[in-house]
Formats: sequence, C-alpha cells, structure tokens
Amino acid sequence: MDAPAHVGHHAVVPRTLYHARMSASAPLAFRPATLADVPAIVALVESAYRGDSGRRGWTTESDLLDGQRTDPAGVAALLDQADSRLLLAEREGALLASCHIERQGDSGYFGMFAVDPTRQGGGLGKRVLAEAERIAREEWHCGTMHMTVIVQRAELIAFYERRGYRRTGEFQPFPYGDERFGIPRRGDLRFEVLRKAFAEVAA
Repeated sequence: MDAPAHVGHHAVVPRTLYHARMSASAPLAFRPATLADVPAIVALVESAYRGDSGRRGWTTESDLLDGQRTDPAGVAALLDQADSRLLLAEREGALLASCHIERQGDSGYFGMFAVDPTRQGGGLGKRVLAEAERIAREEWHCGTMHMTVIVQRAELIAFYERRGYRRTGEFQPFPYGDERFGIPRRGDLRFEVLRKAFAEVAA
C-alpha cells in the first residue's frame, strides 16, 4: 500500500511515484549485446517497426511493410560478424533502445535502430545515435557515418538531417521477394544513402 500523500505538514511522495521518478532519472547505460540478449533485441525491433505497437512510435514502418523486421538468426549473425557491434541502451537493466554499427573501411554503418515506442520523443534516440557516432569516430577512427533509409520515410530522413546527415542521391534497391526483410505493401520502395562527415562537424 502506498503511503498517504501528506503526513503532518510534510509532503510524502507515494512509493510508486517515487520509484517512477527514480527510474526516469537513473543514468542511461550503454553496452555491447551478447547472445543472451538476442530475444530481447528481436522483441524491441519488432515492437518499434511492426504492427500496432509500432504505430505508437514515429519510427514505424507498418504503413510500408508487413511481416517481420528481423529474426533471432539475423540478429545472432550480426554478433558473429567482424567489425560489427550491437549496441544496447539500458536504464536500470531495462532495454530501451538498440542499434547495429559496423566498420566498413573508413566509414561506420548505422542500422537496425530501434527505440521502445513508449520512450520515443524524449531524446533517447539522439543519445543512442551520438554514442554510435562516438564509437565509429573515436574507437574505429572512421571519418564518416552512413546509413540507408527507405525514401518514403520523410520524417525519419528529416530527423537524421537535423543530426548532420546529408542525402547523397545514392540509391539501393529494396530486397523484394526476401521476406526476411518484410513484406512490402507497395512496389516503389528503395533506400537512399545518408552520410555524415565527422570532420565537417568538428570544423
């Protein structure tokens, strides 16, 4: 049972509210994923991109794609891939966001970015992206970071442009016929490469 709101002349915060405030103010922790994290990562990615849960957040692809966004085998394969890292963002042990980063020559690749739909809009995504960029820049000594975004996702592209990414005009085809990446709901999907040069930002 929660404590009463007031005892004498001193306000007492109910225990449930107290713990909620503590949780919200707890530090965000980053760490690389392990095989034990695969089920939680798959659940997070699917919740952010697919179905009704995805529609609660602004990163959803539900209007463009049905089917799965990823699967355990696909996530596990990234853990075994050279120069690759699955980065997790947690608060008090709860998984809030994840992304995949990979060193590709002098450039870092950023992908499979997922934020819990109930936590979107509060700056969490910006912090995850910034940490991914720090790893690419400081640990891997990359000069740029790049990603591919479905061209129909104007709001998401605008988010990355505000973070310093530029549209390159380089396009890649969507893998139609490969249901590992989802079942398209339209026939004109394709990816555009976005790129950010770290030297330009620092100048």
